[in-house]
Amino acid sequence: MADTATTASAAAASAANASTDAPPFQLGKPRFQQTSFYGRFRHFLDIIDPRTLFVTERRLREAVQLLEDYKHGTLRPGVTNEQLWSAQKIKQAILHPDTNEKIFMPFRMSGYIPFGTPIVVGLLLPNQTLASTVFWQWLNQSHNACVNYANRNATKPSPASKFIQGYLGAVISAVSIAVGLNVLVQKANKFTPATRLLVQRFVPFPAVASANICNVVLMRYGELEEGIDVLDGDGNLVGSSKIAARHALLETALTRVVLPMPILVLPPIVMSMLEKTALLQARPRLLLPVQSLVCLAAFGLALPLAISLFPQMSEIETSQLEPEIARATSSRTVVYNKGL
Repeated sequence: MADTATTASAAAASAANASTDAPPFQLGKPRFQQTSFYGRFRHFLDIIDPRTLFVTERRLREAVQLLEDYKHGTLRPGVTNEQLWSAQKIKQAILHPDTNEKIFMPFRMSGYIPFGTPIVVGLLLPNQTLASTVFWQWLNQSHNACVNYANRNATKPSPASKFIQGYLGAVISAVSIAVGLNVLVQKANKFTPATRLLVQRFVPFPAVASANICNVVLMRYGELEEGIDVLDGDGNLVGSSKIAARHALLETALTRVVLPMPILVLPPIVMSMLEKTALLQARPRLLLPVQSLVCLAAFGLALPLAISLFPQMSEIETSQLEPEIARATSSRTVVYNKGL
């Protein structure tokens, strides 16, 4: 036992001292401080890094094994902190933190921008018909529903019927709001054709923001009924809390309102100015590619900013939770997985 402890200590020391650029590795802990917005922003830039979409199965297994070796004190000499942080980044980007199962590529946070940008471009296309409005809102909420479900807190099982109910509720709310606003704009006689077109471009935001709240609440309603697991500072399970579940859903819903602001508000403003330039007036075929690039830039800015509002592993005082939770631990605070 003494030899094993010595080996584990030496391996950990080797990993901590081998790299001066990276901070000392902490298993299961973020690389950057989560108490500040900037720290969370840098952390989530790692989480949404699209390069992790191209990680091979073999590289994933190697990353997971490296972390297991560190955990059990059998790390080979010479492994650096940077290698350990990189391995943890790969694991967190691909595997669900509660189930350790692979998340389907289009529904990972690292795939949200590459797979979501074409949908955003479709939502912001000018002169939308009723059919196209319905189609793009349906596609957007379908993608959002799958992302919400894939990145949910999975400490409690959730039946497929809950997913279907949440999905239908989100799609119906998004389509209803978008179509209703478009009809109101069309009937607004005070608007000039140019003003009407500009206003129509902003219709997707209230529709998407409202539907995103419905999407999160309906897709994860089971957490409110069953509660979610809360852990003490050492990672030990304290109990299941419905109050923590409410906090988790509120924080996630707020990020889903903030997220579409830059994506659906900035591109219409930018495009209304770019369309007046001589280049795009002379070459109207460039409108769609330019709008796609503007949407991609807005999406790339909005996603890390929105999900950095709150840490993924949120902290809450036990005094704010159920009495049985407070009695079950001596810790003043506990943590829970908010989900993404």
